[in-house]
Parts: sequence; structure tokens; C-alpha cells
Amino acid sequence: MDRISRQDGRFVVDADLLGPAFGLDPALVPGLMQQGRITSRHETGEGADAGTFRLSFFHAGRVLRLTVDAEGRILKQARFDRPERPGGAG
Repeated sequence: MDRISRQDGRFVVDADLLGPAFGLDPALVPGLMQQGRITSRHETGEGADAGTFRLSFFHAGRVLRLTVDAEGRILKQARFDRPERPGGAG
């Protein structure tokens, strides 16, 4: 499988990409996602960003953000600490 593919209009990201980004064995990724310990968000680019998509993954206070094109090619990648939300939620 490619590292990021598109199936039925949805992006599928390989655990071999996600695991190392969070310092995890890729084999643990599916279970952590099922448990809700790795979560994700998908955003579609508009205007100047049309044709791109931002895939954000969250785990243990860290974020992996991937900007990809419609074929799933990574255009940008960033990893950073997740800012704490006001009131301590997050």
C-alpha cells in the first residue's frame, strides 16, 4: 500500500507513517485508533488552497499534520506539541 491512498473519497494513511511520527510501533496504531487514543481531523482546502487536504492526527499531546494533494502525495508535513486548550480540556 502507498503511505497515503484514497478509497471511496476518504484518505487512508499507513500505520508505517503514523507510528514513527508518534514514537510508536506501527503495529500499535490500529488499536490506538480504535480506542480513540489516536484521533484525526480532515480539512479540505478552499480558495488558494483548493485541491489540497489537511490531515491532522493527534496522540498524547502531539500533532502530525499532513498537507496532501488529491492523490495523497504529501506536500507538507509538520509535527508539533498540541497547544493546551483553555480550561485544561485537550
